[in-house]
Amino acid sequence: MRIAITGSIATDHLMTFPGRFSDQLVADQLHRVSLSFLVDDLQVRRGGCAANISFGMGCLGLSPILVGAVGTDFADYRSWLERHGVDCASVYVSETFHTARFLCTTDEEHNQIASFYTGAMAEARLIELQPIADRVGGLDLVLVSPNDPDAMLRHTDEARQRGIPFAADPSQQLARMPGEDIRQLVDGAAYLFGNDYEKGLIEQKTGWSDEEILGRVGVRVTTLGPKGVVIDREGEPSLHVPSAPELGKADPTGVGDAFRSGFLAGLAWGLPLERCGQIGNLTATHVLERVGGQEYELRQQVFVERFAAAYGAEAAAEVAQNVRCHYA
Repeated sequence: MRIAITGSIATDHLMTFPGRFSDQLVADQLHRVSLSFLVDDLQVRRGGCAANISFGMGCLGLSPILVGAVGTDFADYRSWLERHGVDCASVYVSETFHTARFLCTTDEEHNQIASFYTGAMAEARLIELQPIADRVGGLDLVLVSPNDPDAMLRHTDEARQRGIPFAADPSQQLARMPGEDIRQLVDGAAYLFGNDYEKGLIEQKTGWSDEEILGRVGVRVTTLGPKGVVIDREGEPSLHVPSAPELGKADPTGVGDAFRSGFLAGLAWGLPLERCGQIGNLTATHVLERVGGQEYELRQQVFVERFAAAYGAEAAAEVAQNVRCHYA
């Protein structure tokens, strides 16, 4: 199954605040917030939604096609991704801008305040999907993840016009995009990804009810943090997949991206939706245990053993027939 992952490619600047953001907010002064947080730690990591998702899929043994825009400073990052199984031949290199930057501060309760500098990502709107499909012999699915808003709309429109199934993942761009654009991104998607907060925001901004959205997409996948994920289809009962136990909590950055890596891997292997959710949950758990969206390792035996502990030996045996973790 040939899956193109469109979206942001960035460098993450991750900081830690040894307190709670909520303690710094004055209820009757929220209309004029002016805060500065003294942080204890700064770590610079590889990131970006599309790059994180592609990295995770590569670590699980697939060869995802990364589609996005970067600066001329991408050479080392490209080498890293290619070593982990990612096809970077369709990444667009800007001659003007640096690769995008994500700056994020996390408090002791794993709440986050972040900013994103677009940089070269603004030129992702210049990318056409058809030449990519021609290069790889066709595309079976295109994931439209957070990116330059115009690029997200262009990729969605082209996939729809060319009859390529697409998955909508507007998540981080929901706050910026108007309802009309969000409706355009969602309508007709084979899969719609988001967390429980984003689920409500999509409904609020589009004006569509949950039932109306289910009538416009194939599958709606809603992550619930430590409570796992809910998978919905029109006319079918909701499927709840509990999370996989973690060994510890280091940083939540990239957890949602890793979930998508595992879920899409399950789809590529032709597994049922429950297994897709389980693989997504366990892959996400690995990210939660490390700082940074691409600092984890997936080792074949350990992954299968943890899968069996979380979801049972029968489920693990089914997954073991397909998964080929990059770190054997």
